[in-house]
Formats: sequence, C-alpha cells, structure tokens
Amino acid sequence: MKQQTFLSAFIPILFLILLLSLNVYLYGDNALSGANQLALLLSAALAAVIGIKNGFKWKEILDGVSKSISSTTPAILILLLIGSLSGTWLISGIVPTMIYYGLQILHPNIFLVAACLICALVSLASGSSWSTIATVGIALLGIGNALDISEGLVAGAIISGAYFGDKMSPLSDTTNLASAMAETDLFTHIKYMMYTTLPTFIITLLIFLFIGLSFDSSLNVENINNLLFAIEESFVISPWLFLVPLIVLLLIIKKVPALPSLLIGTLLGGIFAIFFQKELIVQLSGIEGNFLKSSYISIINAMGTSTSIDSSNDIINNLLSTGGMYGMLNTIWLILCAMTFGGVMESTLALKKISHSIIQYAHNTGSVIATTASTCIFFNLTASDQYLSIVVPGRMYSNTFKEKNLAPENLSRTLEDSGTVTSVLVPWNTCGATQSAILGVATLSYLPYCFFNLISPIMTILYGYLNLRIRRINA
Repeated sequence: MKQQTFLSAFIPILFLILLLSLNVYLYGDNALSGANQLALLLSAALAAVIGIKNGFKWKEILDGVSKSISSTTPAILILLLIGSLSGTWLISGIVPTMIYYGLQILHPNIFLVAACLICALVSLASGSSWSTIATVGIALLGIGNALDISEGLVAGAIISGAYFGDKMSPLSDTTNLASAMAETDLFTHIKYMMYTTLPTFIITLLIFLFIGLSFDSSLNVENINNLLFAIEESFVISPWLFLVPLIVLLLIIKKVPALPSLLIGTLLGGIFAIFFQKELIVQLSGIEGNFLKSSYISIINAMGTSTSIDSSNDIINNLLSTGGMYGMLNTIWLILCAMTFGGVMESTLALKKISHSIIQYAHNTGSVIATTASTCIFFNLTASDQYLSIVVPGRMYSNTFKEKNLAPENLSRTLEDSGTVTSVLVPWNTCGATQSAILGVATLSYLPYCFFNLISPIMTILYGYLNLRIRRINA
C-alpha cells in the first residue's frame, strides 16, 4: 500500500536544508552556481528512494517530475526572452536613457520610495511583477547603483512595489488563481485584500522613506555629472527611446500574453538600436563598411550572449552590461533542479502527508490562517513554484475554512498574502531564481529589504489572531 509517514516525508526536506546550509557556509553567494542545484537533485534522489521503498513506482515518480518541469515551460521561455530583451534594450540606449533621465529627477533621499511606487503603479497597470522588474526595475537598479545605493536595498524596493501591484491587479494571474481556488469573486477578493495589503504597503513605504532620509543628501554633484557625461559619450540619448517600454507596457495592459509582448519589445529594441545607435553597433560588431551585416551581428549577439559597453566611467561600465539569453541558463538550471525535487515530493505524496499532519493543530481562526500561510510558504520552499503554493493549499483548506464558518475571501487573501509574495524570497523558487537573474542581485542580498513581502504573511496572521476584518459565511 502506498503511504508515507510524517518522518519519511520530512527526511528529504531535512537533508535539503542541511545541504543548502552547508553550501551557503562553504560557497556564499556562489552557491547558486552549481552547489544548490546538486543539493536539490540529491535531495530528490533521496525522496525517490524513500518513495519507492514505500510502494511508489519509478514511472509514477518520473511522470511526476515530468509534469512538474513541464509546468515551468512558460517561465523558462519568458526568462530567455527577458535575457534577449535586456540585451537589445542596452544597445538601443533604452536602459541608458532611463538611467540618464532618472539621475536628474530622482534625489537619493526619496529614491527608494519613488522606486517602490513606480514599480507598484506599473505592476498594477500591467498585472505582472515579472515584466515590471524586467523593464522598469532594471533601469531603477541602474539609477540606484549610480547613486551609490546598495543593490540589495534597491532590489528590495523594486520587488516590494512590483509584488504589491501584481497582487492587487485584476490582470494578475496569481490574483485570479487565488480567487478561483477559494471560489470567490475576483473583485471581492481584491477588495478584501486591501485590509491587509494597504497597511503593509504603507509600512513598507515609511521604512524606505526612513532609510532614504538617512542617506547623505550632499551627494557629489560632480560625480553625477561625470556619470551623465559618460552615458552621453557612449549613447545617443533621446526621449523617443521611451516609446519601446511604453509599447510593451501597453501590450501587457491590453492583455497580450507575456511571451509575444517580450518578443515584440526585444525586436523593437533591435530596430531602435539600428536607427539611434549606429556608431555603437559598428563598434560592437567590429565590422565597418557593411552596416547591414554589422547590425545583424550586434543585435543577435546582444540577444544571445553577454554584451558590455566601455565608457570613460568605471561605474557606468558596471551598469552597461548584460548576459543575454546565455546569462539566464544558470537560473534555468536551478529551476529544473528545483522542480525535479518538487515533482518527486509531490508524486510520492510527501508534501500532502506533511500538510495534512499540520492542519490537525488548527482549531481557531488565527491558527487556521496561520497554518494556511505556513503551508503556502512551505510549498514555496519545497515545491519551488508560486502557483503550487496557491493551488495546493487552496484545495487543502477550502473545506476547513467552510467548517470554521470563514468566508472564502479569507482563504483567497491568505493565499495571496503568503503564497504569492514569499515566492520571490526563496533562491531556488522559480520567482526567486528569476528575479535574482533579471536584476543580477543574489536573492539573499535583497531578501532582508523586501519589506512588503516579509510583512504580508505576518499581517494576515495577525489579523487572524486579532479577529480583524474576518468575514463569516453566516454574517
């Protein structure tokens, strides 16, 4: 008979935690360059051995892995397109133009708050944290670096804003998914989330404001001028270049899927590079006298491989580089390994056993919400996918919420407050790996500063125990 005990189900997780901790100690930030991928595969192998011992067939486990990996196909394709988009947006001057104007507008003291608000508005309009971070987020990170603000801190502000907008947008896939899993109306779900989400976002903005006001406001104007000069020296700067990101955002707002939107943005970036950055294209290709050939080589190289722009300023040189599609391969490797582990754990019913063992301790409203939130975070850590962290707990606890006389919007809000927003905090989760690769900032570097993502699950649990804004079915 196929079954798992709590101990047998939990052993692979303990083994994974041990290996990941060892990797962080031995490798530091380089743990994601192979050590953590192997830790996930070894833990998956252990989970498979335990599963076979408990009566599961190898084919069943392999099918579970295949299903798990196939679910990430859109994410992997999006990652590759984001890599190519960053390349063409660099050589076309789009990102440098954003940095150029941003340096003149955003003061260091208000930069973090402004970055958070800008990403929140863009994500709210587009319904996509990924697209927001891959476009506006990259430019804001470049501005923050130029202002000599910690990369982790800037990334935390970008991610906090992007996930607030994603969570509250009716266009967001996770927002629609959470309401569907809880069987509640979409706009009832969004309205009910405001009770926990708005206070959390206000607290987040106040924290960033407090941190920003502590910065030295007497930033060296000469340094900023040197940065601006270096950008002008390397690129043709024009407001017309803003047309490309505006078109991409408009496509997303019009509900054009992410893949074609990003592809269009990539191709437009290449076209604008031909018209605006002719000298740079010749310089990058090393081919003179044949502009058509030079353009093709420069654009394809920018899309596929690493590209670096040399200027007279070392700081700008660090900002003006991208890895193209090739730069995303390490992240894709991590995602495949993480989904392998998640697939084995799910197909051997290990995750189900652990979750069911936990729910028996939930007796009152606070403990039910706390258990649901913890389960969502647990699935982000183990299944490595934010959709699973919404779908599985949503199915598991639907009846429990009804039995406790809790309206379905309580469940949908908890799923979003804990599942959606914490996925980006896990280095091997699809979201954490993706955003780390897009921004070029290690997950553990930005994690302490993602205040919105950290506070959200605490807020929803606090509301549960204090019985604040808890809607009853029979109320």
